[in-house]
Amino acid sequence: MNIKIKEVTTNRDLRNFIKFPFKLYKNNKFWVPPIISEEMKVLQKDKNPFFEVGEAKYFLAYKNKKIVGRIAGIISDPYIEKLGKKYGRFGWIDFIDDFEVSKKLLFEIEKWMKSKGMIALQGPLGFTNFDSQGMLVEGFKEIDTVAGIYNFSYYPKYLELCNYKKDVDWIEFIIKKPSKIPEKILKIANYVEKKYGYKKLEIKNKKVMKYYGQELFKLIEMTYKDNFGVMKYTSKQVDMYIEKFISFIKMNYIAIIIDKHEKIVAFGITMPFLSKAFQKAKGHFFPFGIFHIIKAMKKNDKVEFLLVGVDPKLQGNGINSIIFKELMTIFFKNNILYGETNAELESNNKIQNQWKLFEKRQHKRRRCYIKKLA
Repeated sequence: MNIKIKEVTTNRDLRNFIKFPFKLYKNNKFWVPPIISEEMKVLQKDKNPFFEVGEAKYFLAYKNKKIVGRIAGIISDPYIEKLGKKYGRFGWIDFIDDFEVSKKLLFEIEKWMKSKGMIALQGPLGFTNFDSQGMLVEGFKEIDTVAGIYNFSYYPKYLELCNYKKDVDWIEFIIKKPSKIPEKILKIANYVEKKYGYKKLEIKNKKVMKYYGQELFKLIEMTYKDNFGVMKYTSKQVDMYIEKFISFIKMNYIAIIIDKHEKIVAFGITMPFLSKAFQKAKGHFFPFGIFHIIKAMKKNDKVEFLLVGVDPKLQGNGINSIIFKELMTIFFKNNILYGETNAELESNNKIQNQWKLFEKRQHKRRRCYIKKLA
């Protein structure tokens, strides 16, 4: 079997790396293609500020001179520092239904990781938790989110054959909007607002969002710092993520809560569900992709929950009820019928308890695998 592994060394190789899934998932109605130009910015080492604090290698697998697989290996200094262990990451993994292809791709990354002194390999993970992460192990007949990863059902089988074990799982839900805001949420929210003077920050345009961006990300970092896979971000990384996400977020779909000193204390960030628009865009903003995305931004009955959090020092005082009251108000104003959560750790009982007041369906499960390297 003539399978060759080649390192990505040129921009042409990188474009082939990014475009391989477009062939693999051609006509698949559940896969959501990324925007190629945006993927280039993330993966190019002179564009992504991650490479000031880490390194990566990308590989392509060839069989009979055709690309049949890809994988990225990532070493993050902030992640290693947080863990206190030399754990490497793999991500951007895709391959045809051929066990030998997956085996050789993983072996190439393992070999590199060992040469760098890594003692374990985890994935799929990105450069940070703001990149897509987690291999789908349930929900193969559900359309993916823009922020998620879709993969065929043979992926996890082949990883397990290569001695990768479950590290953690994330679960995802479809939430149905209730006929009215639950009385319990309203009661607690109104009480907490009156007692502490919390209120929603009015964000009229993207300039206001950019102004509060660094403060918001500091709170996000504080809120999620103990979560699996999370690490510190540099100010350049924060600027990059603000620019990236602000393009797809509607200002009136965000609930940012401030205290009487106008300090951000909580946030609920959602965006219109753009998966079908991205499918129509076929990897390109121009000439026509942008019109599909703009249309979906304006008219949509579904949202993605991106981030929900409360200042750790204030958790447990009911402030989360204000977030959900404000988000529900937004959904009623915009005729939203459904919300789809992105990946939540299965052990995160705090966030999952929030959904108990709503009609919901768990429809996906994602997994991070780990392999100890001898």
